Amino acid sequence: MQLTIIDWVIVFAFFAVSLAIGLWASRDSGKSTKEFFLSGRNMPWWLLGVSMVATTFSADTPNLVTDIVRKQGVAGNWAWWAFLLTGMLTVFVYARLWRRSGVMTDLEFYELRYTGAPARFLRQFRAIYLGVFFNVMIMATVCLAGIKIAGVLLDIDPITTVALVSVVTVIYSAMGGLKGVILTDFVQFTFAMIGAVWAAYVVVNLPQVGGLEGLFSHAEVTEKLDLIPSFDNPEVYVPLFVVPIAVQWWSVWYPGAEPGGGGYVAQRMLAAKNENHAVGATLLFNVFHYALRPWPWILIALASIIVFPDLESIATAFPNVARSVIDDDLAYPAMLSFLPTGLLGLVIASLIAALMSTLSTHLNWGSSYVVHDWYHRFVEPEASEDRLVLIGRISTVVLMVLAAVLALALSNALQAFSILLQIGAGTGLIFILRWFWWRINAYTEIAGMFISFAVALFLELAWAPLGLPELAGHQRLLLGIAITTVGWLTVTFATRPTDMATLTNFYTTTRPGGPGWNPVVANLPARADTRADGQLPLRILAMLVGAITIYAILFATGFYLYGRMTATLVAGVVAGLGIAALMMIWQKLRR
Repeated sequence: MQLTIIDWVIVFAFFAVSLAIGLWASRDSGKSTKEFFLSGRNMPWWLLGVSMVATTFSADTPNLVTDIVRKQGVAGNWAWWAFLLTGMLTVFVYARLWRRSGVMTDLEFYELRYTGAPARFLRQFRAIYLGVFFNVMIMATVCLAGIKIAGVLLDIDPITTVALVSVVTVIYSAMGGLKGVILTDFVQFTFAMIGAVWAAYVVVNLPQVGGLEGLFSHAEVTEKLDLIPSFDNPEVYVPLFVVPIAVQWWSVWYPGAEPGGGGYVAQRMLAAKNENHAVGATLLFNVFHYALRPWPWILIALASIIVFPDLESIATAFPNVARSVIDDDLAYPAMLSFLPTGLLGLVIASLIAALMSTLSTHLNWGSSYVVHDWYHRFVEPEASEDRLVLIGRISTVVLMVLAAVLALALSNALQAFSILLQIGAGTGLIFILRWFWWRINAYTEIAGMFISFAVALFLELAWAPLGLPELAGHQRLLLGIAITTVGWLTVTFATRPTDMATLTNFYTTTRPGGPGWNPVVANLPARADTRADGQLPLRILAMLVGAITIYAILFATGFYLYGRMTATLVAGVVAGLGIAALMMIWQKLRR
């Protein structure tokens, strides 16, 4: 695919804008770690919300959605749509708690909630485990998407691709800190959405596709259109819908959709001006992420089934792309090769924007763990702010190098997504309950972390060689959840709870409320602050209403595109009623 001068001008203009923002933000970011990692805790909700959604709008996300749709149909997206329930729980329950905690990172939480050597171990170990190893895996999948896009659209080899992306992203991430990342995210998200919608319009109207009517009437596409899988075959609807919506959302830890909040989502909430801005940011994120953004990707994925019906057709069309990386996820960038001059440059810039926004967030987030939760806490507690910022910038570079190297060893996005889900299986409930059940202790989290990882390794490496019966993906996930949950519950009741002084301090600092803290509240001094809002049931109701509302908007959009006007009207009415109910509940919550 040959880009014209216009295309290259658009691409390089985007690079120039991103670097300029990073350099401008560097004026403040180097003052302190609070500025570098939290932008002074003074960011507005709308910038933070857009930053969250820009981060999850990675270059590998449309590839992942395409992979899912081609293999499992539109309903296969429940593998990640189900995490909306987690997101809405964060909006109405956990956002205010995180902001109220006053920690700099979500790992600092461990020494607020727990005490002693186990708490210190958790903070130190997870700083390296999540900040380096896990984080590098995520960034590698993002780089993999960039490799495939560059290979198809620009005929650039993998090493050149990761080198170019790494250099530009590291410069503005290391210089601008979180403020540079968030401001650049706003520009990048705008680029990315315009590019995605425009590309979908052009692709759907290709002669081979024949517009929406031709797309949805094609024999190979019609069987992929269900928004909820048919309940005629349990082998289909159980793994695609029942498991994600009934179990996966609360039991699995996954970056960006952590039960109880966490990771870079927690970082954005902690950077908010106040609790209301933290709530507003996470609400905006969930609306954009689940209701507004998926359909351009889904349309292109469906169109690719017509143009590239199998992997061999993709390989034939792009003979210079290495066979090792050809999978269904490659169909997305393959479809973009049909875009005209000018739009091609814009779309490539939008994909670069998506790629860089995700990488920059993960670099800053991972670096915050390395600096604040490992180096400053355990290596050099007396380090100056200047030195800590310098270590942050150095670790940013190192993380990018590691991710770039690993990216060259992966083959497809769905593969990495499945691995990450399995590793986190069974730990999600811990992150939900630790705020509302006093009995959860540091040993609970240690057990959950190591058991889930050990089970994932056993299922991945030892299950088949031992001659055990073959398990489907959802069966492996459920088995991992069951073993891990039983394991950490056993450890919880077999070990001593956190000491009462630490629990008392945590409760009076965050005031989570709920009956799970009754033993602690009963031991509070008479003058202790016990002002829990007492509205937990109402907040859970808001979570459920919010989830139904966003699903209704998602469905209404899909039904409209399908040309099913009655279903569109019904879903639209449900969405309208949901919005009205949310407004009423929100007014009660603010009293």
